[in-house]
Amino acid sequence: MIELPCFYSLSSPWAYLMGPQLEDIVRRHKVRLVLKPFDFQEIVPRTGGVPLRTRPPARRSYHEEELDRWRRYLQMPLALRPRYYPEKVADPDWNKRPGWMVIAAQLRGLDAFRLSHALLRALWAEERDTAAAEVRIAIAGENGMDGHALHQAETSAEVQAAYRTFTQEAEALQVFGAPTFIVDGVRFWGQDRLGFVDRALDALRSKQGN
Repeated sequence: MIELPCFYSLSSPWAYLMGPQLEDIVRRHKVRLVLKPFDFQEIVPRTGGVPLRTRPPARRSYHEEELDRWRRYLQMPLALRPRYYPEKVADPDWNKRPGWMVIAAQLRGLDAFRLSHALLRALWAEERDTAAAEVRIAIAGENGMDGHALHQAETSAEVQAAYRTFTQEAEALQVFGAPTFIVDGVRFWGQDRLGFVDRALDALRSKQGN
């Protein structure tokens, strides 16, 4: 089965907006989606990306315009300035913990994509603080998972090792933004490149004779 790695952060609005489109691609191509939350704050500045908070005002305002365009085009609810997306980061792990929970779910064979999208939707559309353990536990429960068990697993050696591996892979692949998809060794950055991901998977399947 073809694997489709997705490198991203659980604080990315674009990772939230990719949800329905990516779900459709995975279903049609019957690929195995591998979610790879990684340390965005550590890697992206080293690979040439510019974190939102450090961008000049002109680029930040354009970012909001783009979000508005896409939320209307995709007909998905989204707050342009969500309450729990911090302007000044006091907790450096605030967006890592939801990623750890997603990894824990994936390692247990659960529907990690469903959980991931629910966590992103909670942050960007529902004004919920996904940095708070009780919120993550509740969201997991709302999606038929044992939130307490997943929360306990977030800091386990297994989950932390996977997170470090994904982070190292992201740097080696020169990932500089989220989400980034890899098809046959080629990077596709952004939810607006999913059309190209779709075509690349068609080409890869033909190449493999499937």
